[in-house]
Amino acid sequence: QVQVVESGGGLVQTGGSLRLSCAGSGSDVNTHAMGWFRQAPGNKRTFVATISWNGDTSYYADFAKGRFTISRDNAKNMMYLQMSSLKSEDTAVYYCAARRGLYGSPRDREYEYWGQGTQVTVSS
Repeated sequence: QVQVVESGGGLVQTGGSLRLSCAGSGSDVNTHAMGWFRQAPGNKRTFVATISWNGDTSYYADFAKGRFTISRDNAKNMMYLQMSSLKSEDTAVYYCAARRGLYGSPRDREYEYWGQGTQVTVSS
């Protein structure tokens, strides 16, 4: 069983930066691919970025390319999402997820473990 817990959300101004963290625990968490998803009010949960078990491979949603960077530190059982040039449309609850596979996926149904989410609010 794997557990993941997000942190680092908050209120930031348009154009600002924020780093989200995801702490993983449980058996073999470092052999799981991980990802970030988000859900804005009234919208479905959408894919943001994913990273392979060893951090060598990552994949981003189009809106995240060039602005967001996903990374992980397996020595600390941590995953991160560095967000910059934030826009109001980035306002959402951001979720960390882990899947039983070495490589990530943009499909949320392929992730077995989810955190509770952390709120990110971007104000103008």
